[in-house]
Amino acid sequence: MSNQATPPPAEVLGAEPRLDLGGALDRHGLAWAIFEWARNPYYVLVVIYIFAPYFAGLIGANLIASGELDGLGGAEQRQAANAAGQATISSLVKYGGFIAALTAPFLGAALDRGGRRKPLLGFFLGVIAVMSFSLWWLKPDGSGMPIWMGMSALIIAAVAYTYSEVTHNAMLNMNGRASALPAISGLGLALGNLAGALIMGFIVFAFAMPALVQWPFAEPLFGVSVANGEHQRLAGPLCAIWLGLFAIPFFRYAKDGGTKGARWGAAMKHGAQGLWKTVRNASDNKEILKYLAARMLYADAMAALLALGAVYIGLFLEWNVVELSAYAILASLFAFGGGIIGGWLDGLVGPKRALMIEILGMIATLAFQLSITQEAILFGLIPGFEIWDGPIFNTLSDVVYLSTSAFIAITATASISSSRSMLVHLAPADRVGEFFGLYAIAGTVTVWLGPLLVELFTNWSGDQRIGMSAIALLFVLGLIVLTTVHSPHHPAVEENS
Repeated sequence: MSNQATPPPAEVLGAEPRLDLGGALDRHGLAWAIFEWARNPYYVLVVIYIFAPYFAGLIGANLIASGELDGLGGAEQRQAANAAGQATISSLVKYGGFIAALTAPFLGAALDRGGRRKPLLGFFLGVIAVMSFSLWWLKPDGSGMPIWMGMSALIIAAVAYTYSEVTHNAMLNMNGRASALPAISGLGLALGNLAGALIMGFIVFAFAMPALVQWPFAEPLFGVSVANGEHQRLAGPLCAIWLGLFAIPFFRYAKDGGTKGARWGAAMKHGAQGLWKTVRNASDNKEILKYLAARMLYADAMAALLALGAVYIGLFLEWNVVELSAYAILASLFAFGGGIIGGWLDGLVGPKRALMIEILGMIATLAFQLSITQEAILFGLIPGFEIWDGPIFNTLSDVVYLSTSAFIAITATASISSSRSMLVHLAPADRVGEFFGLYAIAGTVTVWLGPLLVELFTNWSGDQRIGMSAIALLFVLGLIVLTTVHSPHHPAVEENS
């Protein structure tokens, strides 16, 4: 990552993986990917689809109960409460990203100089698990954990999640040959989304569907109370248990890549000293610097879209938990394919063109989503109507919005895979490890920007759609910068993995 006067051996940096390392289905590569099967359900269920909409609704309900909105009519009161809930969730994501932005770069700079990475990663996962489990006590009647503690738990978990991502990404080079890294990266994303879909399917069929239509069971299993939001709060403990169980293969079989016996205190000190050298040396390669700037922008937009999308539809379209879960499961299943498609598209048109296609796909999908209201589609051009009187997806708007989950899931997941591949494509073969450190830093420095813009636009306008439209600005800026990046030919990237 960061340059030193006497750089560490290549085997420590992981800049040139040994030839005996395999591909995505090799024991080491598969173990690296399984890490995301274990950890990513927290992001999918808690940050995006299940818990965040519940928490946003709880904040809005408390605002109404406080009497602050008594001067408004029913519809206006609900709109203001929904906007407040969305703005608060945006704020939480913003603060978590801001803390990570100030600290994660130093972690990234220290990883090449530090000791064994697995114990450090185990600590980060432990923090995520504890914070996730604690969300069970965030009860709607206020008898459990107070809201400020729930907000703190989400921020702490967000920072630990970013730290775990930086550390995990730094280990990618050590767990597969260079030509297989895009496939290993894509497999991890695919497995993470598949795991999220499986857990959400359990929540829907074990709790939400029985409460809604008495199927496939006459009542929710294990005495879970849907009326008290227990099925949504249960997402936290389920993700914590899942994380603890399925992280085991990673810790057993993935290569660590750290230096045994090295001291983390000294590594952090030298990492901070070398951080400026890393940035200064990286500036010699203007194409990588431009790419990292582009990634800051479009990755911020994508993170905000994923983190706030379910809050938006849960409040704006007033979907219940079954509808949100169906959307999430469908999106996660398509995201599984998106990880595979990202690797395939890279090989077909190259990572730069693949990224441009994927970003354009996200912009178009976001614009179409924002054109949908409960009453109409395409900003009023197509009137909505009720298509059946069932308990879920009973309007044309509901069904059309549901279909967009496939497009956003495929393009977003594929873009994450292509982004990693793009770095391998651009970086000099003997400095891949260093530039993966810069890549990790670029992903954390401005991660708060997207949620901040959504919060500001939502508070300024009092309208959820206008708030979410701020995300498109970051996508467009990132795409413009990306078009200026010259992508050289790297034969190794095009080898079969």
